[in-house]
Amino acid sequence: MTNIFDSLQLTDSTTIKNRFMKAAISETMGDKNYRPTKELIDLYRAWANGGTGLLITGNVMVDQTARGEFGNIVIEDTRDLDLLKQWAQAGTTNGAKIFMQLNHPGKQSPKTISKQPVSPSAVAMAGSNSFAFNPPRALTNVEIKTIVQKFINAAVVAKKAGFSGVEIHAAHGYLLSQFLSPHDNQRVDEYGGSLENRMRILVEIYTGMREKLGDDFPIALKINSSDFREGGFSEEDSLKVIQKMSQLGINLIEISGGNYEKPTVQGIGKGAFFIDYASKVKKIIDTPVAVTGGFSTANGMSKTIENNEADLIGLARPLVMVPDLPNQFETGNFTVVNLHHLTTKISGLDKKIGSLVGLSYYQQQMRRIAKGLPVQVTDNAWSSLGFAFKKQGLSALIPQRG
Repeated sequence: MTNIFDSLQLTDSTTIKNRFMKAAISETMGDKNYRPTKELIDLYRAWANGGTGLLITGNVMVDQTARGEFGNIVIEDTRDLDLLKQWAQAGTTNGAKIFMQLNHPGKQSPKTISKQPVSPSAVAMAGSNSFAFNPPRALTNVEIKTIVQKFINAAVVAKKAGFSGVEIHAAHGYLLSQFLSPHDNQRVDEYGGSLENRMRILVEIYTGMREKLGDDFPIALKINSSDFREGGFSEEDSLKVIQKMSQLGINLIEISGGNYEKPTVQGIGKGAFFIDYASKVKKIIDTPVAVTGGFSTANGMSKTIENNEADLIGLARPLVMVPDLPNQFETGNFTVVNLHHLTTKISGLDKKIGSLVGLSYYQQQMRRIAKGLPVQVTDNAWSSLGFAFKKQGLSALIPQRG
């Protein structure tokens, strides 16, 4: 039986020391030139010292003209290599590994950043968050090839900087997820139509990275189990993409779900959201599987690993509340993390700003962790609301991903 503190081998040269994975979370700690800050570097050092085996960075964008939110870090070349080396060094403290998550937002780039975002097809955002996004234009074939190269280039820089691996973000409704979705991708060229065509950009990015990075540098994939919308990326398609990527040699699959139109992963559930799906995935591939979302108890985390339902436990908000959760777990001092609900005590206002306040609260706490301060446990939303407007002004009202 596998224990949560057993190691996991990803490649001949990469072993994760335990089964705890810090999943990507929106730190928004990049500076005005899209570079990592001392604050961000100190935050990752704290998480590494807290005992987590694998740290996945928050979104690192591959194109400065296409960003998902203010505070994103962008890599287009080696100009910030020294800072990136410091980040990688901090994230590999205490035997941890750090993977850089690479992403392009596509049409999920808000109005405050993109006057006209790009997407596989000119399909506008829908749903309650659509007000925050301008309608996209369809990418040309040449532009797609350029984006593929940007992902590959960023991965090469990550390796040069000393990151342990990279993760391709093809979930949560961002650009690669848009290509996979029949709803968002209505192209009639080689990048649209059949599933093989819709996943072509993902395959080209992966194979291009593998060629440049070598066989022993880990490449992970974050993918939706489903878009949870009619006509979108289905569970059946997701399983086929995962199987194909596994055959090509991907080293880790992280399962998540939803997008801005159906933001499933912004909710807090009582159990792990995607365990049932992960079990299906594990039956068809040998590639290790990480599941992110909904874990809060020591017992639930342990049982998931012991029952072989997942190979890594993805934690984001729990590791903000308890940065040294794995260390506490190992000494028997951790049983449950409480992810509480913040309120302004004005119910109508809470409904409108609930997700904004939640993300701002965690961003506040990450800054405290970076400074070596304890996390502030509160249900008062006003401080977090003030922090959001102070950091981002009116653009704080633009939806963000956790």
